[in-house]
Amino acid sequence: MVTLLVIAAVAAILFYVLLNSLLDRDARNERIDLQNGYRYMTAQSSQGMKLHALITKPQNIEPVAINANVADGTFTGINGGFFYGQDLLSISIKDGTAINGETGAYGSGSENVKYSRGTLVWDGATALLSVQKAGPWTELAVTDASNFWAQGGISMTLNDDSAWREAAMLEKAPFPDDMRLRSGVVYDQNGSLYLVVSETKGTLEQFRAAIKEQIGGGKLVDGIFLDGDGSSQLLAREATLRGDNRPVVQMLRIVHD
Repeated sequence: MVTLLVIAAVAAILFYVLLNSLLDRDARNERIDLQNGYRYMTAQSSQGMKLHALITKPQNIEPVAINANVADGTFTGINGGFFYGQDLLSISIKDGTAINGETGAYGSGSENVKYSRGTLVWDGATALLSVQKAGPWTELAVTDASNFWAQGGISMTLNDDSAWREAAMLEKAPFPDDMRLRSGVVYDQNGSLYLVVSETKGTLEQFRAAIKEQIGGGKLVDGIFLDGDGSSQLLAREATLRGDNRPVVQMLRIVHD
């Protein structure tokens, strides 16, 4: 009887020590996450599409020009919008200033070139995210033009499974039915932002479905598709995705004070 009591006591002590060790580890990980401005996750959809996501707050995001492969730099984040050569074809702007040249100039990030397209907007004055359709950045509705950022892409229309494809086709989404690497950025009801890049190839529909299935716990609000395939790139402590090694003009960088 005494032996059983001793064994039970030892087991209880070991359980207590193990539990506290796990809690301490989680607390340390949370501090690391806060220190670096993001959390990392990976998931695989029921259709086999593997996703990597960096979860952060919109105030930690800065669109920047890099003209290099994301994986070759030092900035944590993912690739941004569409480009041709060294010209940006998507809006990429912060506080009223385009990130790739003189604001208003072709290729600077001042407009979604040729087409009005879905653009993710962070309104710093109201602390709200939205997806707005725009050509030039001046069509965007923001409270204070000196306190926002915007990233152009293609609308995901996450709240309407019957209309999203038509909306994406109107915005001239490239190669929607090809098996390609994909990138996107989405946000949830709590204001968290998810920078998502696929490790495996799929169609635009498969990528969107994988995001809805695996990201945000059913609380996603909306988002945009970014440039994809060889441009689908990510750099973080936990993972590196190089696409096809090409340089990209622009990325979404995670910064943290």
